[in-house]
Amino acid sequence: MRALTFDTSVKYRQYHPDPTPGPDDALIQIQLAGLCQTDLEIARGYRGFKGILGHEFVGTVLKSVDLKLLGQRVVGEINCVCGQCDMCLGGLSSHCRHRSVLGISHRDGAFADLLTLPNRNLHLVPKNVTDEEAVFTEPLAAAVQILRQVKVEKRTRVTVLGDGRLGQLVVQVIRQIGAPVSLVGHHPGKLALAERLGGGGTLSICLEKDLQPRQDQDLVIDCTGSAAGLLLAMRLLRPRGTLVLKTTVAAGQPLNLSPLVINEITVVGSRCGPFRDALSLLAQKQVDVSGLISRRVKIAAAEELFTAPLGADTLKVLIRFDR
Repeated sequence: MRALTFDTSVKYRQYHPDPTPGPDDALIQIQLAGLCQTDLEIARGYRGFKGILGHEFVGTVLKSVDLKLLGQRVVGEINCVCGQCDMCLGGLSSHCRHRSVLGISHRDGAFADLLTLPNRNLHLVPKNVTDEEAVFTEPLAAAVQILRQVKVEKRTRVTVLGDGRLGQLVVQVIRQIGAPVSLVGHHPGKLALAERLGGGGTLSICLEKDLQPRQDQDLVIDCTGSAAGLLLAMRLLRPRGTLVLKTTVAAGQPLNLSPLVINEITVVGSRCGPFRDALSLLAQKQVDVSGLISRRVKIAAAEELFTAPLGADTLKVLIRFDR
């Protein structure tokens, strides 16, 4: 099969060994995969992963003992868990002590013609959700997870840092609550897009260079993909406000964390979320992802995504597997 692998560098391989599914696994043929900031960070050394990259995908089940899945379009949760450790038994299976994570930790990912995942990880894609919409399920679920971790009401003052693909999805999710949201970014084009896709009367946009922090926000969500996001968030939050960190970044940076203590800030790490909720939002057309697609690249040309700058206005790049 064709695959995009990472060892010390990212390489396209035309003839890579096909995966062998275990007894409880499905074999999935990939239609589309999405490039994520985490994939780029792995290529810079994040987590020390080696293997096939990629964790955002939509595909068709070729083999499975679960007959309901055969021939169906699916997306898949990325954490593969044991079901027996204290985390799994305590309802925290996404933090399983023995988990592997698709394309991130100890499991080959979605930048290949074929992948395997446990049957229980798979979700059927509703018929009215296109492949290009379905490939956003994983990052959209990560955005929805915020509402499971933090109470957001119509009166909650929210700032989202980062006008990239995740920040755009978070804005649209928070918009469902009706809370006033400010989106802060570096790119006028991306900010204007957010206003079109997730605006209404509850969204304001601001270039970071024009921002005047006032420490009056109840909730700040860092989607910058930069270590600098935490520093800015601490300047925006009111005392006893809440900071949600969605950023994973390989680069280290000295940080003065004393404002977290002085202002008694609650810090919440947030990553994977509920796929069913994300698919429901897509099926009901409550989230618009069409404007977030910047490029479509065939797998044979995808190596260049890791060697050349993507461009400041790039949001989501999709990797195609059609011949």
